[in-house]
Amino acid sequence: MNSHTSLSRGAGVALWRQISETLEREIRDGVHPAGARLPTEAELSERFGVNRHTVRRAMAELEEQGLVDVTQGRGTFVHLGAIAYLIGRRTRFHENMRRENRAARLELLESATEAASAAVARELEVPAGTQVIRLDTRSHADGLPLSLASHYFPAARFPGLVEVFRETGSVTTSFARYGIADYTRRRTRVSARLPDAREQRLLEITRTRPVMATEAINVDAEGAVVEFGLSSFASDRIQLVFEG
Repeated sequence: MNSHTSLSRGAGVALWRQISETLEREIRDGVHPAGARLPTEAELSERFGVNRHTVRRAMAELEEQGLVDVTQGRGTFVHLGAIAYLIGRRTRFHENMRRENRAARLELLESATEAASAAVARELEVPAGTQVIRLDTRSHADGLPLSLASHYFPAARFPGLVEVFRETGSVTTSFARYGIADYTRRRTRVSARLPDAREQRLLEITRTRPVMATEAINVDAEGAVVEFGLSSFASDRIQLVFEG
């Protein structure tokens, strides 16, 4: 690839579009492989002989096409492709990531012990006002934010859960500490919507990029509810696959 690339000025095609089409060709030809970091705005400005605003418009076009992921403070990366995330009787984040050969991390953003709202109490099958533990997490795949979640657990059954989760970084491993060797998914409800400001910031997505929102209930071997979860997934980074 040449260090300087000429654009057709005055040819009736906007400069930003010529840049986006050039980079799109290079991505599809493998010049910039999946997951690769693209040159900076300054480097692209120099290469094409344009200002940064023009480059920014070209990158926005590539992002809208789903070819790149633009993240604040990290740069622009060629999109890795959607991850197949299996939803079945046993839905496990780390297992899903291992199956897809992705580096996984579950980050604890916030935790609290609080009185269950009527909605949360109903899903956990406990009286309203019962003490529950809430873990707010962000999942990452290959360093890229994948989803946000609020997990609710009956506090009486899981004393010290926050500390256990901080140590393990896994809901499944944490459950094992409390004698729950296996748990299954009773129900998953999925919907799509536009992200709110928090989701835009933490998932590093634009306001026009939809999220897939899920509500899930997990139960132990006796059928008792052990977790109610609300999640939002970056829709261009994941495909939810439902197993029978």
